[in-house]
Amino acid sequence: MSNPSRKLADYVPILTEKREKKFREVLSKRQPDLTVVMENVHDPHNIFAIMRSCDAIGIMEIYIINTQGMKKKGAGNKSSSSANKWVKAHNFSSVEACVLALRAKNYKIIATHLASDSKSLYETDLTEPVALVFGNEKDGVSEAFLPHVDGNMKIPMVGQIQSLNVSVACAVSLYEAYRQRLQAGHYENTKLTPEQTEEIYTAWAKKS
Repeated sequence: MSNPSRKLADYVPILTEKREKKFREVLSKRQPDLTVVMENVHDPHNIFAIMRSCDAIGIMEIYIINTQGMKKKGAGNKSSSSANKWVKAHNFSSVEACVLALRAKNYKIIATHLASDSKSLYETDLTEPVALVFGNEKDGVSEAFLPHVDGNMKIPMVGQIQSLNVSVACAVSLYEAYRQRLQAGHYENTKLTPEQTEEIYTAWAKKS
């Protein structure tokens, strides 16, 4: 007999065996110690494309900073392939608030930024807890954010143009992180506690 005191939202849908297996396999590969920060990225298509790349390599959550009062339109859903259902976004209206949230989780903060001390992407250790910061399409990572970073990273390029589209730059960087982490065995055993796994599984099941 059902409990009338329980709300409809309390119930977890029963998934097919195939769907449940997929969810649990994906959760076993999640990387809670790797994240992406987007600072004032304007184009919704870029935002959702980045979320899709994040989901693909097991990133659980991202950080979005909007200090310019930009209004996000509902574009880009085709680019995301509904990745926004599986990757949690934290939104901030200031750089400082975002940095505090990152520090609370012990992330090393690396900006994708051309500077005299920038290391190549391929010389950057992406196996440690790290937040990769990507600036907007025009100006890159802001002068307000740069004093907070622990290092700068660049993607090697040999062409006339010295920058990539932000969503492409993010995808390239994340797949180097995936390569390093795969080689280091980060995907062999789950990094989530049983409680975290069940909490996320339940949330996903309700969205499914």
